[in-house]
This record gives sequence, structure tokens and C-alpha cells, in this order.
Amino acid sequence: MKAETFIAEIPCVIVYKDSCKTSTTKDTVITEERIALYLNGKKIISTMSIPIDQDAHAVGFLLSEGVIEKIEDITNIFISDDGLSVFIDSKINEENISNLYHEKTLTSGCCVGVTGNFEGKIIEKFISSHMKVSLKRIWKLLEEFDSNNELFKLTGCVHQAILALENNECVISQDVGRHNAIDKVVGKAKLSGLDTSTAILLVSGRLSMEMIIKAAMHDIPIIISRAASTQLGIKTAQMLGITLIGFARNDKLNIYTHPARIALE
Repeated sequence: MKAETFIAEIPCVIVYKDSCKTSTTKDTVITEERIALYLNGKKIISTMSIPIDQDAHAVGFLLSEGVIEKIEDITNIFISDDGLSVFIDSKINEENISNLYHEKTLTSGCCVGVTGNFEGKIIEKFISSHMKVSLKRIWKLLEEFDSNNELFKLTGCVHQAILALENNECVISQDVGRHNAIDKVVGKAKLSGLDTSTAILLVSGRLSMEMIIKAAMHDIPIIISRAASTQLGIKTAQMLGITLIGFARNDKLNIYTHPARIALE
């Protein structure tokens, strides 16, 4: 769908600091909706998000949370006519879904803002990929990242996530929430049968712990952000074997963890 589908023109008054003058205009803002997710007939969560790629968002969320262990377990996906409800039928371990409701941690994120019980998954997970990527490719991907974000240019109000695959194909998603953007992009990849274990994840938002965990759940070895990383995000990436790059802007970047995957020459 075109970006115009998810924007609205809202009247506003602009005030200028130096002159104290005002002007009336219309501002371009993003639209968002409450999307309900049902798993095997039971409503498990609602998220505030842009009503596009709802199936990918639902699949990515369930896989990232460990509720569904693999894409092949899903037997049916249905989106309601109004686009505000997603119904998924899947083989699941009941213990996995119970973890979604217990031992929650409030996070620094927006929209969903909760992280489930990942501890058992984290301890067993280490990304041992020997993947190498050149700085030249990283700079090119960052240029593509900026050129693709039409909704942000219009509204200044969305996060973007891109999965750059080994064959140079890119999967792109945008949403009002940085968590949602990642869930959507990995959901798209999984629904298309794409391998994320050799992918680079580029995001616009800050790299906090739960963002790193989402990537680890999909065996993604390299994460790059235009924004900052938190101390716990860096610690988590180090523990999970993920190469973490932040502040990738203005012709420089910070490599925080596992720099051996980046070819500096």
C-alpha cells in the first residue's frame, strides 16, 4: 500500500519562538489502530500499530516471544475484513504461551512495552556465525535505509527495520513502534521462507535489551542502528554473540560487540 493510506492531515497552530508569531496550517501525521491477535481462538494481546502487514507482525511477534517455535507450526492465518484482528492457528507448547502472561518486565519501548520470560532461551543461545561484511556494504545499506523511509519523511513518526539478506535482497517494514517494526520484518522473512541467520538487521530505534533478544531469537548475527544502544543492550549482544553497531550516521559508526564480523579493510 502507498504511504498516503496511513497518514492524515490535521490542523495545527505553529508558534515561532523569536517573533511569537503564529500561523495556521495542516500537519501530516501517522494513523495507528489497535490490532488484536488471537492464537487458537484466544485473544492474547493487542498492539497499537500501523494497519499493514498484520499477518507478518503477528507471526514475528509470536516467534520472537517464543510462543511459536517455528514457522512450520502455523496451520492457518486469517485477517478480519476491517484489518483490526489477526487469527492464527498453530501447534504450540502450552508452557510457551503461559510464559507470555507471566514474569513480565516493563521495557523502555513503546506500543507493546513488555518482554516475556526469555531467560531459558537466552542461556542456550549463542550466535556463532562466521559471517563477514565489508564497511562498503554497510555504508551502502545505510544509504538504502534512508532512501526507503517514505513514511518517516512524511510524518517524522515511524520506525523502520530492514533485513539485508545474503543475496542482497532486502525486506523492509515500518511501524510506529520500534519493536513492531522488527516483528514485522522478521515475520515477512519467515512467511517468505527466507533465512535470517545470514542477514543484517538495520533499525532506526535505540538498541535496548529486548531488541537484541528479538534478533537472537531469529539467529540474526549483526544489528546496525542509526541510534544509541543501552548498556544492557550491549551486554546482551556480547553474551549472545551478536555484532552490535550503533550511531551509524554522519560517516561514522560505533562497533560495540564482536567486531570480527566487520571487515575493516
